[in-house]
Amino acid sequence: MRNSHFWESIEKKINEVHPISREEAICLMEEKDIFLLGELANRIREKKNKNFTYYNINAHLNPSNICVNSCRFCAFSRKWGAPDAYDLTLEEVIDKVKGIVTERTTELHIVGGAHPYHKLDFYTRMLSRIKQLYPKIYLKAFTATEVYQMAKISGVEVEAALKELKSSGLDCMPGGGAEIFSSRVRAKICPQKISAEQWLEIHRIAHFLGIKTNATMLYGHIETPEERVDHLLALRQLQQETGGFQAFIPLPYHPQNTSLGGRNTSGFLDLKVHAVSRIILDNFDHIKAYWVMTGIEMAQVLQSFGVDDLDGTVTEEKITHAAGAKTPS
Repeated sequence: MRNSHFWESIEKKINEVHPISREEAICLMEEKDIFLLGELANRIREKKNKNFTYYNINAHLNPSNICVNSCRFCAFSRKWGAPDAYDLTLEEVIDKVKGIVTERTTELHIVGGAHPYHKLDFYTRMLSRIKQLYPKIYLKAFTATEVYQMAKISGVEVEAALKELKSSGLDCMPGGGAEIFSSRVRAKICPQKISAEQWLEIHRIAHFLGIKTNATMLYGHIETPEERVDHLLALRQLQQETGGFQAFIPLPYHPQNTSLGGRNTSGFLDLKVHAVSRIILDNFDHIKAYWVMTGIEMAQVLQSFGVDDLDGTVTEEKITHAAGAKTPS
């Protein structure tokens, strides 16, 4: 338990909407009084969003599980030629979309692996076809990792790739691929993936092109409290620069069927990370509990710990369920 002067300083900064320091953030990430953290986070949540919680009617599409990376925390990806690899053609993608999108669907979320062979035109044609069929649907598609890969094998710069994707119908980018920005952790759990600096730069470019994005953090594996804080501060800094992030989404690690192994996160850690994220990210409007990963009951409780967004209906999700998620898919 910190002394009264510490909490007075934190409350003053919350009330005046001033960013807390790294040292203060680390203290919060190590704090044991979870209810006090929740009270502070909820105060910010209610100031920003009153008593509202947001969600949408959305569907998920994972066109392929083939990926050039071998992230140790991932149970979804497969290498080209693996017996359980799959790779939808463009026509199969369209057929799948017709099967999961209804007249009530407001958003389609499209992510897959960093594919070794699909070039940019495959994805631009995909977006264009979907927009032709459903002109009002909001297309949230392709992580920074996927955008980097499609630009690389197409021989174009990321900015050019993003411009083409936007002109083909891309409305927003998801926040996946961030994991933990710590180079120490990335070297152990995702050494082949783009660096933290590359992830941040791709989102910076997207923001300056008028493409809103989300941001994520994978927690509960081998990262330290300090590394979580530094991740959040990097996001806060970029948001200060661009204002392009719509929401931050803490993602609890799921170990089943991964080479990294380990344990599921505790409820205590889930509450703490969401609450402290809300306190640190004073310039983010929304903190999202991705109920597919937190579980429905935890997502309900997290609304009192800073969360004001529950994502959506999430029709047909494959990535987290490959790692043992028990939520409906």
